[in-house]
Amino acid sequence: MYAREGVELERSTLADWVGGTSQLLEPLIAALHRHVMSAHKLHADDTPVPVWRPATARPKPDGCGPMYAMTVRLATPHRQHTTEAAVWFAYSPDRRGEHPQQHLREFEGILQADAYAGFHHLHEGGQIQEAACWAHVRRKFYDLQVAHASPLAPEALKRIAELYAIESDIRGRPPEERLQARTAGARPLFDSLHQWLQAKLSMVSKKSEIAAAIHYALGRWRALLRYCDDGHIEIDNNAAERALRAVALGRKNYLFAGSDSGGERAAAIYSLIGTAKLNGLDPEAYLRKVLQRIADHPINHIEELLPWNLVASVPPEVAAQRRRQRQKVFRRLRRFPISRS
Repeated sequence: MYAREGVELERSTLADWVGGTSQLLEPLIAALHRHVMSAHKLHADDTPVPVWRPATARPKPDGCGPMYAMTVRLATPHRQHTTEAAVWFAYSPDRRGEHPQQHLREFEGILQADAYAGFHHLHEGGQIQEAACWAHVRRKFYDLQVAHASPLAPEALKRIAELYAIESDIRGRPPEERLQARTAGARPLFDSLHQWLQAKLSMVSKKSEIAAAIHYALGRWRALLRYCDDGHIEIDNNAAERALRAVALGRKNYLFAGSDSGGERAAAIYSLIGTAKLNGLDPEAYLRKVLQRIADHPINHIEELLPWNLVASVPPEVAAQRRRQRQKVFRRLRRFPISRS
């Protein structure tokens, strides 16, 4: 962007700007982290990011630099029942399980995640309860249906769709109403699905892909059933997957992070950008406002700069007007995409 205006900037200069900005934002990131860890329920997911290794002059393989997303999502629009929506990203240099254990050492409550092995040891002490993801169960049967036209996959997909239909009807309701609807509607479907999976497992080859999909579901059955016991828990972990889309999109637009410290800086900036989006703020406008104020802002009142506090300080009519303006611009951009040539 600067080059188009005739201003040549070294890559190292741009990197130093990001590093200096990240250092300035450290107190705010720490406040965001405290907020996320104080929640009763978290969504968690990870995705790899390539990182440069100067020793070999080659980037690390994709599996060596995961970025974790810990999210607190609104289970219902009624604020008195929920925590403010936020996302906190954490970078680690490899995929060893010790890293998520370190990141979540202060958390007590329910962790909703996929079957990533790095999360398994978190549930051993009883401090963290596991809630599994039905979207991952469904995906395994869906992939079988697409790849092999499995005769059992359509029935499994139909039964899982019935669970999602109940969630569609109660989305946005208070946790007590969601729990009541799940007890009355989802519980019988669960019992029927469990019996059906066990019956079909005895009829297929133990080494078949359909058997692997069934084992995946049955092996996590208690964790998959947990959302029926708590109206705050979602049926799947899509909240964390949506938060990681920014990282996945970024991988298509840059080669790699320049170092492990670069990955940590990226995680910090991703945290504020993602949280601003969840609270209906334009991320660029939010960061501009924060950077204008944070150097002189009292550190013991740093929470005042968190996105939902800034949202509260904006009159509702002004916030609505800004949303309409952003939507208008986004619609225009979709109609007239910018050429990269």
